[in-house]
Amino acid sequence: MEGKLLLVLLVLTAAGSNAQNTSDVCGIAPLNTRIVGGVNALRGSWPWQVSLHDSNGHFCGGSLINSQWVLCAAHCFSSTSTSGLTVYLGRDNQQLLNPNEVSRSLSQIIINPNYDPNTNNNDVSLLRLSSPVNFTNYISPVCLAAAGSTYPDGTTCWVTGWGTISSSGISLPFPQTLQEVSVPLVSNTQCNAAYGSITSNMICAGLPAGGKDSCQGDSGGPLVTKSGSTWVQVGVVSFGKDCALPNFPGVYARVSQYNSWIKNQINGATSGTAHLVSLSAPLLLSFFPILFSLFVLS
Repeated sequence: MEGKLLLVLLVLTAAGSNAQNTSDVCGIAPLNTRIVGGVNALRGSWPWQVSLHDSNGHFCGGSLINSQWVLCAAHCFSSTSTSGLTVYLGRDNQQLLNPNEVSRSLSQIIINPNYDPNTNNNDVSLLRLSSPVNFTNYISPVCLAAAGSTYPDGTTCWVTGWGTISSSGISLPFPQTLQEVSVPLVSNTQCNAAYGSITSNMICAGLPAGGKDSCQGDSGGPLVTKSGSTWVQVGVVSFGKDCALPNFPGVYARVSQYNSWIKNQINGATSGTAHLVSLSAPLLLSFFPILFSLFVLS
């Protein structure tokens, strides 16, 4: 009997309930314990979050994926010119001193060649920092969702940023602290019923009642979920209908669709990926014949 139980355990483990394949250097937020409907994030909670600035200040978010590259949205850039752009890492707020912060200029912007500004399909870009950054408790990379990863509807995710707190453009109050909000994933079928233009390169998240969402200025930032003790980026803030409206979830670029493209652009130098595979009902049913033969026929 002990042998049978061990075999069942191995079978279920192979099925991959949040099975991970990550390096030890990504997705770790040792200090982790307003977006629309969000709250102030504790300093250091999201150490991969970056703030992109031009001459007018913050305009988009992004996520650190290794010591010299940032993942962002394509729609944040009207061109690939790096002139006048600065990336802030380890930043907590936009208006006071940030003792754990470093900044870098950009040496390269890569827009996904299949990006369509009319449909927001393939809304991803990569930013090369002028020089590598050292990792600290406040600055470290996030893991990227691996190709083929699946995410069940309702999976709890978090989105972070310094964007406006309403679709009418109301800015965060002083000192404009990084905001965090929890939102569940929504199926592409349900999301497409609202928008009519959702592709397999997109992933959606939000509450049916609305009230919690990313908004203007959060674009390019990460949508992450936790797998064990590891944080994994599953989406890049892309678009939505206004902000936090009922039945209109936020739409994100689906990171798992771009794993190969990202690696090819930066010579495979990401800090790690993670596979997220749930034990869905069909998957469990596929193991019933094995379990039946083990416990009934023997």
